Amino acid sequence: MLTALTSAFRRTMSTHSRSMIAVCQLTSDHDVDKNFEICKDMVKRATDRNCKMIFFPECFDFVGRSKEENISLATEETGALMDRYRGLAKESGLWISLGGLHNKDPAEPHLPWNSHIVIDADGKTRALYNKLHLFDLEIPGKVRLMESEFSKRGSQMVQPIDTPVGRLGLSICYDLRFSELSLWNRYKGAEILSFPSAFTVNTGLAHWEALLRARAIETQCYVVAAAQTGKHNEKRSSYGHSMVVDPWGAIVAQCSERVDMCFAEIDTSYVAELRKMQPVFEHRRSDLYTLHVNEIDNDNSPMKFSEFTIAPESIFYRSRLCFAFVNLKPVLNGHVLICPKRVCNHLTDLTDAETADLFVVAKKVQRMLEKVHNVSSSTVCVQDGPEAGQTVKHVHVHVLARRQGDFGCSPDNLYQNLATHDKDPKVRPRSQEEMSAEAAIYREAIKNI
Repeated sequence: MLTALTSAFRRTMSTHSRSMIAVCQLTSDHDVDKNFEICKDMVKRATDRNCKMIFFPECFDFVGRSKEENISLATEETGALMDRYRGLAKESGLWISLGGLHNKDPAEPHLPWNSHIVIDADGKTRALYNKLHLFDLEIPGKVRLMESEFSKRGSQMVQPIDTPVGRLGLSICYDLRFSELSLWNRYKGAEILSFPSAFTVNTGLAHWEALLRARAIETQCYVVAAAQTGKHNEKRSSYGHSMVVDPWGAIVAQCSERVDMCFAEIDTSYVAELRKMQPVFEHRRSDLYTLHVNEIDNDNSPMKFSEFTIAPESIFYRSRLCFAFVNLKPVLNGHVLICPKRVCNHLTDLTDAETADLFVVAKKVQRMLEKVHNVSSSTVCVQDGPEAGQTVKHVHVHVLARRQGDFGCSPDNLYQNLATHDKDPKVRPRSQEEMSAEAAIYREAIKNI
């Protein structure tokens, strides 16, 4: 059966969707200029081979000899070093994947991000992903590498981007061990997953190839893994074995054990045909298990709250399925609402994914409100139906920052107010200016939650 399937895949492959890529293997050290010159030569080789995109590994900029050197050599994404790589992209006409810049945060310069940056043929940044999972490993007598001592972890998922070779999902090195990130990228339309890396020799020998092939097979994506190899300094060596794996799990290109390059064709029609012939994602049992991701939505459009329209200036947080906004008639200072983007009358109408997202967002909003209003108590509730006090036919969560005595002798007096305050003609609706000002405060504060 496997032979028949493989033959069928090969028969259906077409040439119009094929694109050549270059995958680079480096032995970076602390000399940033020397490392750049090596990368520059590789870009020239990729251009000569008519590649459309070139992939560099994690730490393409440098590998420091100490924690202090890693921090001191870090540069900003808008800095001079990146300008040199932008120049290479413009000169060559290539898209460039830079697998791990030590990216200095101006607000916290002593601890940079580990950033995977994709720049297009015009030298513009198309995507910037900060590594989510930091590699902290200590094997007595063998290796000690604590990435959290010289890097800070990212806090956001980054959606796959369209490139000349296909839709690309971004990860870095240790992220390879966390399959949820790869599955999420596949759900978001990725055809290629990139894992620029600097694997240690011990872990590379045991797991590198197995992990790369597993990610390719389970997501039915090409996997591109540019890697560091060899001895960087007295304290650090890397495993190498840069490679490209196709969606069937076959290794289609691999570097020799030195500073080197390999080349591979990416055929997106092969991806599509394989997924059609083995539709494993259609067979997943979402009724029994799901993949929940705390995903931020940066849309800025108005939202519907039943028949009402909520202005974007009133919305301070959006996830994939829900949004949070300030209240037209708050019962208390610090009273906000969260509801699903899809208009539903009852909590029981929500999908499991919507339910999970709604209450994950509610927890995040609660933490933010308590911090902003300097309180340690909150009320979180749902009025589900008119007999429960619901006046707007769109399920929503009330989150209120609570203070001692805010409703007299009993905190539960709040619920009577919730049921009647919308109908009280004495309660003045707030102006859009008032609501926008409050939302702006929350929008900034929730970034740090």
